[in-house]
Parts: sequence; C-alpha cells; structure tokens
Amino acid sequence: MGEEIPSRLLVPALEANVSLKDRAYEILKAAICEMNIYAPDAQLRLDERQLSEQLGVSRTPLREALARLEQEGMVRIIPRRGVLIVRKTKKEILDIIVVWAALESMAARLATQNASAEDIGSLRSMFAGFGGGAAAARIDEYSERNIEFHQAILRMSGCDLLLETADKLFLHVRGIRAQTIGEADRASRSVIDHMQIIEAIEARDTELAERLVREHALNLAAHIDRNVTYLD
Repeated sequence: MGEEIPSRLLVPALEANVSLKDRAYEILKAAICEMNIYAPDAQLRLDERQLSEQLGVSRTPLREALARLEQEGMVRIIPRRGVLIVRKTKKEILDIIVVWAALESMAARLATQNASAEDIGSLRSMFAGFGGGAAAARIDEYSERNIEFHQAILRMSGCDLLLETADKLFLHVRGIRAQTIGEADRASRSVIDHMQIIEAIEARDTELAERLVREHALNLAAHIDRNVTYLD
C-alpha cells in the first residue's frame, strides 16, 4: 500500500537563522497541503500553543504566518475560537473543479505542443502494474499516482502562470480526489481514462487530449454532485 495522506497537521521544527515568520508560513502551508482536509477525521482546528511548540517559535511570527495563510484562503482566524483550516462546501468544490477542468485541459493541449518525448513517456510509467483491478486493490498507492499524473500534465504545459493558478486550487482538488477515488469503482474508470489521455498526448492529438482531460475532471464533478453528502 502507498503512504496514506494524513488527516492531521505534521509540523517539523524551524531551523535557526531564518526569517521566522516566512519559514513558519512555508512550513505550515506545506503541512496543510500534505493533509487530506476532506477526510472524515480531518483535524481542521489548529492550536496556536501546540504549533508554537512544534515550530519552536514565539506566538508573534506564528500569528503573522497564520494571517498570511488567511489572506490566501487556507485558514480562517475566528476571534476567541481559534484557527480553522478552510474546507470548501460542495458548491465551492464543484466550482473549483470546473475551473480546474479548464486549466488542466488547456495544459493537456499545450503539452501536446510543448512537452518533450521523455516527459510524455514518463506518464505511462506512472501506471505500470495498476491494470486488472490492481488500482482498487492498492488504492492508497494509486491515489498518489493519480495526483502525480495530473500535476505532471500541468507542468508539461510549459506555462508558468497556468501552473501557478492551478496551485492555488491544488489543496482542495488533491483532497477531494483522494477522498473519492475509492468510491463507486472510480479507480478502475480512472485507469481507463488515464490511458486514453496518455495515448492522445503521445499522438500529440491536441483536440482529443484537451477534450479527454476536460471530461475526466467534469466526471469527478458529476460524481461529487450525485454521491457526496459529507460536504453539505
């Protein structure tokens, strides 16, 4: 089995001789992005005292880091109640996936034009050994490969702004993909979709690659719309 995405914050201590507020921000952001915030047991409430001890910093740089994360929409600071990692509503998730579909389908289009043969070849190797029901049997490992696959398509676009824009949505797309991949035989369907997408990119079929990637993302939205109730 692959490494499961944690549902709680894993925070290392800060190194010496760094800007404490900047490094605290970087570590907290990375730790939040490593979580599955859509897991049923996700620990969304952050304890300032505990974080201060884990990071080895005072409350002042920690609060400055948290304020920056709040500006980016990753946490919400509630007076007298504490700090919460932001988890989107079902409607917000559906909107995010629509935007993601637009970004990733354009990335696939650009990948057919810009990506090297070596980069394209790496896509197929990601799913070696996941045929014949293996994806469902090794769901945690497959979930990580699934996420890596979609990140790779974005990188192969060669468009830094597209990648930067998608990165702002990544926390939520990653979490909801990880949470739903084991539902309703989605893993097996996902393998088929990915192979078709890879074949289109390998053939540098711009229109087909763009359409398949867009449909793949919108199928996730359709599944969430029909079946997911824990975001309501």
